[in-house]
Amino acid sequence: MVKRESQLTEKIDINMTPMIDIVFQLMAFFIMSLKIVQAEGDFDVRMPLGAAAAAAPDDQLVPPVRVRLSSNPDGSLAGIKMNDSPVSDFEELRKKVINLVGNDSGPNSIADKTEVELDCDYDLRYENVVRAITSVSGKVQGGEIVELIKKIKFTPPKKIN
Repeated sequence: MVKRESQLTEKIDINMTPMIDIVFQLMAFFIMSLKIVQAEGDFDVRMPLGAAAAAAPDDQLVPPVRVRLSSNPDGSLAGIKMNDSPVSDFEELRKKVINLVGNDSGPNSIADKTEVELDCDYDLRYENVVRAITSVSGKVQGGEIVELIKKIKFTPPKKIN
């Protein structure tokens, strides 16, 4: 019986070196095989149409609309021009835009295809720029938003000394 007790009291030694080696090998494998992918952004890229589609005539092609806002030396509005024709005020500008694009809105409408380029004097007050944007883009009437032209871009400001 003495022999049996001595066998039970012996400490079993587990060699951890091979297990740690395997863990490091697995870590190295997963690190080396990991492919880091950048998150894709939502880019609004408009690609040119193919040659076959470009041959089809587009009856509703509208040239870009250029709105020129000139200012007095004090920054107040001096004048408005739409495609080089004078406009008396922002309400008349709105009416001209409505005459140009009509009341049709939504995808593939003339309003969706039309682009407005705002050319403002450097010293023009910002409130006039906002009124011009509102006149060409739409407004709220009777609790509903009446949209006109959505594509608006600005020319780079030019400071005239």
